Amino acid sequence: MKQLQTVLDRAVAQGDVPFAVAMTANARGITWSGVAGERSAGQAATLDTVFRIFSMTKAVGSTAAMIMIDRGKFAMDTPVAEILPEFAGIKVLDGFDGEMPRLRAPRTQATLRHLATHTSGFVYEFWNADIPRYMAATGHPTVISGLKASMNYPLVFDPGARWDYGIGIDWLGRAVEAVDGRRIDQFCAEEIFQPLGMVDTGFEVSADMAPRLAGVKARGEEGQFVDFDLAPPSRPEFYGMGHALYSTAPDYLRFLRMFLNRGALDGRRVLSEAGVEAMLANAIGDLRLGRLVTTAPPVTADAEFFPGLQKSHSFGFMRMEEDVPGMRHAGAQGWAGVLNSHYWFDPAADLAAVLMTQSLPFAEPRFMATYDAFERAAYA
Repeated sequence: MKQLQTVLDRAVAQGDVPFAVAMTANARGITWSGVAGERSAGQAATLDTVFRIFSMTKAVGSTAAMIMIDRGKFAMDTPVAEILPEFAGIKVLDGFDGEMPRLRAPRTQATLRHLATHTSGFVYEFWNADIPRYMAATGHPTVISGLKASMNYPLVFDPGARWDYGIGIDWLGRAVEAVDGRRIDQFCAEEIFQPLGMVDTGFEVSADMAPRLAGVKARGEEGQFVDFDLAPPSRPEFYGMGHALYSTAPDYLRFLRMFLNRGALDGRRVLSEAGVEAMLANAIGDLRLGRLVTTAPPVTADAEFFPGLQKSHSFGFMRMEEDVPGMRHAGAQGWAGVLNSHYWFDPAADLAAVLMTQSLPFAEPRFMATYDAFERAAYA
């Protein structure tokens, strides 16, 4: 396991990451943990460092929906508009007349499956040039604003036509709220965080978490890391299940270990075994994940995990459809947050792991080389 620590130490020394917290586990417990660097000026990284986990939130939102599916409250293929009538007003962006967006009705009806698997037609402004153009023309707020009005992005393709990455799981969280009656933060606390013993995970930074919250760094013009301010808004109009959580490496590993244990952890069941099986299956058929091409290089590099290999999407995660030599196996699941907090779990190998920092751009080559070395060391 010394090799894992060496990867972290080298990455910090070379300026590939500002700091790192990483852990590996199996179904039974933690197998390795390590830290390197300073989470903020003069403060060494610790295992209980608090992170803005951004899109690592998405798997929690999908789990919330899967709990409702387990209980027969709705199905993967329930139309979104049946639960949220306002969704019927969402249109497809079909081009521009001058600078004025041209919108049309979608040709297919979006389902909860489309929302969970990024096949609904929603695409973030960081990876589709038409969306920032639409936002500029209409004054549409970004979803990170926490404003309810920000949910009404147009689609850029008809639901089910392809995979692309956007705000679907924010709408999925709203569907859970509408059917369950609890606000999504209360639902997640009572149905996921408390049963799993995730004591440092929440939608707001508690007084106990605040001193451990890491700083955010961005790669500057000269290649050095500089301070950068980015966080989900506090007390928003709605908590977006695409981005709104704070957590720690140990907490998130408890969440991942629940899947290695087929829906339960330490005697507390969150999902049925059948629910886990359904949640981890390929949920998009013959569609495949491709490359996300950046429209905002300071925020994200072009992003694709394991280029050239077959990747589908389950109800909760990116899913490998083939083995990666020396790394994760077919059926392994994973994803990441925009500040380069990454995770995967591999049921075939009984392995879960996190590698977390707080830096931009997302998926920059220097970070991805560190992630590759870390994963290879974890399997070695």
